[in-house]
Amino acid sequence: MSEVQADLMDAPSRRARSGGRAARVALREAAPTADRKPVWAGLPGGQFNPLQQSDLLAIHRAALDLLGTVGIGEATPELIQLAATHGCRLNAHGRLTFPPSLVEDLLTKAAREYVIYSRDPAHADLHVGGNRVHYATSGEAVSVLDIEARRYRPSKLVDVYDTARVVDALPNIHQYGQMVVPTEIVDLVQADINVAYAILAGTTKPMEHALTAADALPPILELYGMIAGSVDKFRERPFVSFGGCPIVSPLRFAADSLDVLIATAREGLICDIAVAPQAGATAPTYLAGALVQVVAETLACLCVVNMVRPGTPMSFAAWPFSVDLRTGAFSGGSAEVAVMMAAIAQIGRFYDVPTTVASSMTDAKMPDAQMGYEKGITALAAGLAGANRVLESAGMMASLMGVSFEALVIDNDMLGMAQRVIRGIEVTEETLSVEAIKAAVLGEGHYLGSSDTLKSMETEFVYPAQADRNSAAVWAAAGSLTMEEKARQVAKGLLDGHFPNPISAALDAQIRDRFPILLTPDQMRPRG
Repeated sequence: MSEVQADLMDAPSRRARSGGRAARVALREAAPTADRKPVWAGLPGGQFNPLQQSDLLAIHRAALDLLGTVGIGEATPELIQLAATHGCRLNAHGRLTFPPSLVEDLLTKAAREYVIYSRDPAHADLHVGGNRVHYATSGEAVSVLDIEARRYRPSKLVDVYDTARVVDALPNIHQYGQMVVPTEIVDLVQADINVAYAILAGTTKPMEHALTAADALPPILELYGMIAGSVDKFRERPFVSFGGCPIVSPLRFAADSLDVLIATAREGLICDIAVAPQAGATAPTYLAGALVQVVAETLACLCVVNMVRPGTPMSFAAWPFSVDLRTGAFSGGSAEVAVMMAAIAQIGRFYDVPTTVASSMTDAKMPDAQMGYEKGITALAAGLAGANRVLESAGMMASLMGVSFEALVIDNDMLGMAQRVIRGIEVTEETLSVEAIKAAVLGEGHYLGSSDTLKSMETEFVYPAQADRNSAAVWAAAGSLTMEEKARQVAKGLLDGHFPNPISAALDAQIRDRFPILLTPDQMRPRG
């Protein structure tokens, strides 16, 4: 090799070194602004469609056949009376049947979208419908992975509060839905009131609250009215969606939760149900058959809501799960769940109704490699399919039986990455970068200091908060922490120090005077 050739080959690297450090310093010092970010709530999905148009029609027709012939069992007298006025009938087996023409008519009256508002402009409102994607928590687990002891313990009311305020600090989780059950509270109405208060005190993000008793709705509305300024103001800008499980699969109503659904619909509140059969146990083993059943069950709930009050906001929340047929164990992190939830997002767009699915849960017991791949694959599949709200998307462990604070922190990173994939690539004259390429090739030979790099670094790239991208030497010098260890430190910091306190002292005193609030002031202060 000649000296001239060597100089030509070495020149670009010399140029890159001479100008690279200053450019990198400039990049690090360029502060992000609120309106320039790589991901945000409501990114459009819908790129992944596991079903063909003919499949959608076949599933729809099969579901209508089930509703018109087999019907839904164990309807309450209140529902039977209401449904009879719309042409529904009890068949020979005492099951409530829904004429196909009625189902299709009520589908035309269903709400196409709704908004769950934030109580703080720092958090985005959730515009739910179309192909807009949001990630949220939920789950109602009965245990928590203790961050110190590293073993599961029964969940308490304070865990509702703690999970809410940790989620409050994690930007890629757009809504807080109730994650755990306060196992120490026996009275259902008292539990509902205290869960609502704990969430309100922990975050100003949009909320989801799974009511367990219809009798809790009047005091809950009063509580939300106190927070909003009045019940009318809450109705104008609802910051809560109301959950419940009104179906016991296969094809039966759950009386208590059905009562909640009817009561919520009468008030015109956002009905955020969950219909959750398990393929191989309470739904057919064939995935197409499981989809037929869960669509029929969810359409029945949509019919109920729109018979009570046409146009009431409701999520088409069909959650087809599966079991491991070798053992009968629930398998929420499976590929089968991932593809069925994606199919539900597509079916929801077929009906043009808002969808909620359950994805990004895991069957792993600890934050490990199994957790990572199960959550990552299922979260991305649901988002790419255009599910409007992906619940169970962070923190859920042990087949929905447990919650992990460090998993919440890790999942926030993962969801940011998933959202960047969902966003895709914008191709414009500017982003094609032809002039920038010419300038780099004919100039310094790199892009580190270019104006395009400085301009786009905030909008094109997601920078994970926990994932380690340093060299092995730098990582070792910093303590050789695993992702779980680092996330545990971050979670501990949030638990010890992040207290949003969105309820004023005066209003808090009024609430405590009016309701039996069990969360103590000491539990709502820094615990360092």
